Amino acid sequence: MGRNKLALFGATLLSLFVLVAIFAPMIVPYDPSAILENDTLAPSAQHWFGTDDLGRDIFSRAVFGARISLTVGLVAVVISLLLGTLLGALAGYFGGWTDSLIMRFVDVMLAFPSIFLILAIQAMLTPNIYNVMVVIGLTSWMGVARLVRGEYLKIRELSYVEAAKAIGCSPARIIFRHILPNAMGPIIVAGTLGMAGAILTESSLSFLGMGVQPPMASWGNMLMDAQAYLLDAPWMAVIPGLLIFTTVLSLYFVGEGLREKVGVS
Repeated sequence: MGRNKLALFGATLLSLFVLVAIFAPMIVPYDPSAILENDTLAPSAQHWFGTDDLGRDIFSRAVFGARISLTVGLVAVVISLLLGTLLGALAGYFGGWTDSLIMRFVDVMLAFPSIFLILAIQAMLTPNIYNVMVVIGLTSWMGVARLVRGEYLKIRELSYVEAAKAIGCSPARIIFRHILPNAMGPIIVAGTLGMAGAILTESSLSFLGMGVQPPMASWGNMLMDAQAYLLDAPWMAVIPGLLIFTTVLSLYFVGEGLREKVGVS
């Protein structure tokens, strides 16, 4: 299967997940937090994905978990793109000490393993969905900044940028009006791949109890709840694990397809 077909396949799956997340209240048969009946029931016609250790419907929780995971990934990547694009644009356009200062700050941030940095910050905050989104976004912008800086270093030497300077356009106008639209391709690719990373990070944090907190359903805390039941009720772990795997893989397929289209190496 070629890259284009994989990208189309990934986009189709991703669209399905997005639609499920949007229409979650209309799709689920039960309240995802409601304790319905006996725990760890196997998948059946009544409970498509079975029930968990508290007797909650896993299908309903998985559908609402899609809403949480995709929301966290989207908001976190928007924060990351905004911050990374701004700093990368300033570094690439102005160069000199501005470039050196921003890039050394990027190097300092990259020196810390991201998951440990996120865990340290989360330990000082109250774990909830809003803190998770902000913390992931504020610790994942460095790659975007480097990418945007490289694009700006290349584009700022082109003749139309020199012409804009010659007619007296302000640096802000040149940065955001003239150069940024021509650097959007790599930024969109970075955002797509960054969203996959953000979903994985949120799932990891929730699995460790530092992310989305119960009774709110997320794929990560569903995996955490399933730890003690891997042999007795394997569907509790298999279903959220497959959903995380499929969503992240779909985003990578789409990102790789976009990368080929825009010619990002």
